[in-house]
Amino acid sequence: MAGLSCHRFGGLAGDYWFCGPNTCAFLTPFAGVFADRLNRRKVLIATQVIPMVLAFTMATLILTNNVEVWHIALIALLNGVVIAFDNPFRHAFLLEMIGEKVLLQNAIALNSTLFNSARFFGPMVGGFLIALVGEGYCFLINGVSFLAVVFSLLAMRVKPSNTDVAHKSVLSDLVEGAKYTFSFKPIRYLLLLVVTTGFFGLPFQVFLPVFARDILGGDSQLLGFLTGALGAGALTGAVYLASRKNLKQLPSMIFFTAIVFALGLMSLSLSTSVMLSLVLLYLTGLGMIIQYASTNTLIQTIVDDSKRGRVMALYGMSFLGVTPVGSLLLGSIAGVVGVQITLFASSIVCLVAAGLYSRRIGKVKQSLEVES
Repeated sequence: MAGLSCHRFGGLAGDYWFCGPNTCAFLTPFAGVFADRLNRRKVLIATQVIPMVLAFTMATLILTNNVEVWHIALIALLNGVVIAFDNPFRHAFLLEMIGEKVLLQNAIALNSTLFNSARFFGPMVGGFLIALVGEGYCFLINGVSFLAVVFSLLAMRVKPSNTDVAHKSVLSDLVEGAKYTFSFKPIRYLLLLVVTTGFFGLPFQVFLPVFARDILGGDSQLLGFLTGALGAGALTGAVYLASRKNLKQLPSMIFFTAIVFALGLMSLSLSTSVMLSLVLLYLTGLGMIIQYASTNTLIQTIVDDSKRGRVMALYGMSFLGVTPVGSLLLGSIAGVVGVQITLFASSIVCLVAAGLYSRRIGKVKQSLEVES
């Protein structure tokens, strides 16, 4: 939607895109309930086919000059619903796909590598394609790209998880999953850390355009470099995790990288140098991706398989649902006190959260020893 919003409808499409995926994030916990009931592979096929059809629909509307604002709103809304369901099903399906928990760290790190590679190179390729062939054909290419995932899922032969057990109502299962998550202390501590980081830390990305323009005195080109440095750090962190096999070090690594992320954010809030800001964003991206990917790995390793979908849905909410709300709140605060003070205060909260986690890190390590 980004290309279309920039070219034809200004801020409207961006607003609709925000309202689509982010307002539908509240569906994610309910999707987690169904991830513990339904065949995950089949649902994931549906979550790829539907956006493929939506991309082809948007391509047709643009190429025939029939696209209207309400089309964008409806497609954004439908995409948001799909994202809300895709996230917990995809996370819960990972163990079915690889078969062994010892491979989780490498699999999750590989997924993070691919994701951050796409985030790093995607805007550059997308901008080139928009200039070359226009938005309509970009949506057409996007639709075709889903076919690779659909065919891969169809070709997989995995042993499905035990989803045929007796279930209560959706609401009862939702409450049961929430009670399990917050009563099992290791998962509770891990989630509290990433939720705090997601609410107070991750929204820093929405301030980068203002930071590039008002603090560093740059333009869109500098913003591209800043975003690239962040993506490069995240990509480096993902590759580093993919090369490691020792799960026992992950609880401590989460603490260390949470500190790196918070200190990087704090230093960035004080920086007025372009080169220093690039280095700090690289370190911030590095800490961010290692913290989140390691948390994902630990939760997937120690969670009860019968509640995997519901727990991973709550993990997904730590950035799908929490970060947009944090962005709105911190954006309002930044409008009053400025971006630098807001970032500095946010980094303090993240540091405190990391410190509180360090006091409970022993419980997380114990749960990992029991699992092994």
